[in-house]
Amino acid sequence: MSQAQYWGTGRRKSAVARVRLVPGNGKVTINKKDMDEYFGFETLKMIVRQPLVLTKTEGSYDVLVNVNGGGYTGQAGAIRHGISRALLEVNPELRPALKKAGFLTRDPRMKERKKYGLKAARRAPQFSKR
Repeated sequence: MSQAQYWGTGRRKSAVARVRLVPGNGKVTINKKDMDEYFGFETLKMIVRQPLVLTKTEGSYDVLVNVNGGGYTGQAGAIRHGISRALLEVNPELRPALKKAGFLTRDPRMKERKKYGLKAARRAPQFSKR
């Protein structure tokens, strides 16, 4: 008999997180490393745990994450989004609480593209009269 697994994909900026929830004791593994080893900052760890704390499911699921792209903050946001989506598969009645907290909304802010004639997205070359 195979144990239940719940999947969720989270995205933020250019980071993509594939999250799997497995019944367990609350261990969070990110790219085959413990969360404390992967994220140095306590705020990032808190961001990852937010959906589990909100839904009071912190000690009931092991979280297995495969994340790539972006920086640490973007990855933490993507993991939060993925965990929230996976929790919806576990129990659809959690939707109002997760929605109200804003964990199901994909953050649309992305890096602006560089435009021709400029040095960056909006940075123009230095102006000189002579």
